[in-house]
Amino acid sequence: MAVDYTIRGGVAVITLDNPPVNGLGHSTRLGIVEGIGRANGDENVRAIVIIGAGKAFSGGADITEFNTPKATQEPTLTTVIKALEASAKPVVAAIHAVAMGGGLELALGAHYRVASPGAQIALPEVKLGLLPGAGGTQRLPRVVGLEMALNMIVSGTPVLSEKLAQTGLFDELAEGDLLEAALSLASQAADKGSEHPKVRDRKIEHPNAEGFIQFARNGVAAAAKHFPAPHKCIDAIEKGVKEGFERGLAFECECFLSLVQTSESRALRHAFFGERAAGKIADVPPGTPVRTIARVGVVGAGTMGGGIAMTFLNAGLPVTLLETKQEALDRGLATIRGHYEAQAAKGKLTREQAEARMALITPTLVYGDLADADLIIEAVFEDLSVKESVFRQLDQCAKPGAILASNTSTLDLNRIASFTQRPGDVIGMHFFSPANVMKLLEVVRGEKTGKDVLATVMQLAKKIRKTAVVSGVCDGFIGNRMIEQYIRQALFMLEEGALPAQIDRAIEKFGFAMGPFRMSDLAGNDIGWAIRKRRYREQPALHYSGIADTLCEAGRFGQKTGAGWYDYQAGKREALPSQAVDAMIVAYSNERGIARRRIGDEEIVERLVLALVNEGAKILEEGIAAKASDIDMVYLTGYGFPLWRGGPMLYADTIGLYNVERAIRQYAKQANGEAWQPSARVTELATSNGRFND
Repeated sequence: MAVDYTIRGGVAVITLDNPPVNGLGHSTRLGIVEGIGRANGDENVRAIVIIGAGKAFSGGADITEFNTPKATQEPTLTTVIKALEASAKPVVAAIHAVAMGGGLELALGAHYRVASPGAQIALPEVKLGLLPGAGGTQRLPRVVGLEMALNMIVSGTPVLSEKLAQTGLFDELAEGDLLEAALSLASQAADKGSEHPKVRDRKIEHPNAEGFIQFARNGVAAAAKHFPAPHKCIDAIEKGVKEGFERGLAFECECFLSLVQTSESRALRHAFFGERAAGKIADVPPGTPVRTIARVGVVGAGTMGGGIAMTFLNAGLPVTLLETKQEALDRGLATIRGHYEAQAAKGKLTREQAEARMALITPTLVYGDLADADLIIEAVFEDLSVKESVFRQLDQCAKPGAILASNTSTLDLNRIASFTQRPGDVIGMHFFSPANVMKLLEVVRGEKTGKDVLATVMQLAKKIRKTAVVSGVCDGFIGNRMIEQYIRQALFMLEEGALPAQIDRAIEKFGFAMGPFRMSDLAGNDIGWAIRKRRYREQPALHYSGIADTLCEAGRFGQKTGAGWYDYQAGKREALPSQAVDAMIVAYSNERGIARRRIGDEEIVERLVLALVNEGAKILEEGIAAKASDIDMVYLTGYGFPLWRGGPMLYADTIGLYNVERAIRQYAKQANGEAWQPSARVTELATSNGRFND
């Protein structure tokens, strides 16, 4: 049983004990109801306290029960709350650390509430595309007021208990022992001997409720246009304001059942579980020994190296930053300092915090100064010979047991590991630029990478607040291998009849943060050019459109040169369609006898997205990615795939693999059709009516 029942001085203490955050799984719910019944049937019990063991009061629903019959098995949370409200003996909820989602709804069902300072209070269901389903939209406005409740519910953002102390949510904020405070409050309530207060009986008071609700609705319309849940939250709150608690509660239930069926909620829940699943590696069980990472070394103080350094500085880890020339080192340090000073100027850091982070950097031009680092990450030019030079030197200077990581985005990690006498200590840590901002970290597991090394890096990723996804070794790993096929299709469509602005506009309307050509201009078109040149040597049979090479030969490398697929004005980032580039594209087609045709937005989106899906399926077949949700997490956190669509592999599941394969086979019959060959996984799932994410 996930609930403990004891009696303290005539007060029954029901302790939730379902680690790690006392999720309200079926056994916990059953234990609460049985405890309430037991206490009410015992004449020696005067009152009841519900408290959480360990790290939290309750984090809400037990995620291990999601999508299983136990999630809705009686007693449901609604039934549990009814039992609390109906108790003849006063019920006190004693809250510490965390009361979120169903945990807060449970507390709102109690007659009284006492909380410790620093407790995080939230109804975060909106982040899963849902709304509170056990009365949260009706009870919270009755204790904290309409405005605060609506903001909390629509944003899902936690609020500290101290900030709610002056509302009607808590009867007491306990500075000392929480349980003792709750026992005292319970005894006082029992002494009153009267009917005990229910949140449902309170009124929602606001001087202009209708006007405020409309104001909130207007704000949500702009901020959450792709997500229905925030709108439904407001609708449910409004129902309670206008028609009372019972009708509001019934409407909340209707909204919950409606939202749980939406593709947006499914996508958000997929992302929620996918992020957690990414950290679970089949042959690296929990409890695998990890190495201590107390100091980090970074080789390279350029844009990427500086960003990586700041990622660790932000987590409080000292960094030794190595460059080969003093000018490059000074420039890198100046960039880091400028970043922190800008944050301080905006109020995101104090001046003292900015200086404290700068004080954690040890700049050096000498490899020997990396000797005390527990982890060393190289962030040098993407060339194998350059990587070889760095790793041979690291092998000589790094202490035994130090982890040697490469930030390579495409190169063979096994080759890089072979440049050392310790391949088991070598791993890929592919950060995404800007490294101190982007959430994704591709962790590349080499053939000889030690399990303890992998476990250490995955644990470290949490400390530096990254979503870590494990990839096997292949050219481009997960993200860049897939994006290459996406870019190939974009270039083929240029020579067939489309123009850069149309392609970008179509995929951005689908929901991508940035289209392929704006993205290339931002990253630098010369980077893709260098990769293609390598492809021409290594895979001469692989067909590419030559349009991008023509662009680069004209020196149009993107924003950094003021000209790429688009034109740019000095000091501005706005992408302006270029007549010169459009003319160059049309001329390219004409010179090669390619009859240009009208390409619709629907085809543009389908070709770009299905290119990702098909390559992702091949990555799964080869075992480069362990599961489809890992691929989705790469694209949601690193490549701007629309969150409400859940990633390329979930999107394919949504439209059906039969339709995916059918479209791929149709494109294989068109111009540049050799780029389309359905993966065996796509064909298998299309035939069996299967899904990538089962």
